[in-house]
Amino acid sequence: MSGDAGWIERIVLNLVDNAIKFTGSGGHVSLRVSKNGTGRTLEVSDEGMGIPPDSIPHIFERFYRADPSRANRADGVGLGLSLVKWAVDQHHGAIDVESRPGKGSTFRVIFPVD
Repeated sequence: MSGDAGWIERIVLNLVDNAIKFTGSGGHVSLRVSKNGTGRTLEVSDEGMGIPPDSIPHIFERFYRADPSRANRADGVGLGLSLVKWAVDQHHGAIDVESRPGKGSTFRVIFPVD
């Protein structure tokens, strides 16, 4: 796979950072990279709070926060996932999320192979 190493690093770091932020003490975060028939897949999974189903369609929008209680905290402004989505799009990839409230989330990024 080829791409901008700096942006690929930002994708990984943002997804891992979010997984850590939203996973409580004693929870687990995992990162997996695998080959698939059409590219490479990056999965970041956590055992955190999960994302409400009605928020999932909006999480890649700029400034959107699925958890309004975090809006006044200094740990971000709601741009991280929109930048991740932009960077994935620039690499002609795809990103999706599976999440269950109270059980955690898995973000999956598929990068095509040149």
